[in-house]
Amino acid sequence: MIQINWDEYKEFKNHSSKEEKLDILIDFLKSYYNLTNPMDVYDSLVNDGLGQMMLEKHDITDDEAMENYIFRQR
Repeated sequence: MIQINWDEYKEFKNHSSKEEKLDILIDFLKSYYNLTNPMDVYDSLVNDGLGQMMLEKHDITDDEAMENYIFRQR
């Protein structure tokens, strides 16, 4: 499990062309932490306070819902 570096995320967000914060955060996790498995992405977000809030906003309650969200995002 990782601890999300929110300062690096903010810098990453400044250079992203996406608008949705969760999309940017997922791209950040893929890029910065090399997370490619939706289960790892979900675990990282569910174990972080801000990450949990983003998951709740999008009604993502498990790793399968995270996988569906990621594939819809493409």
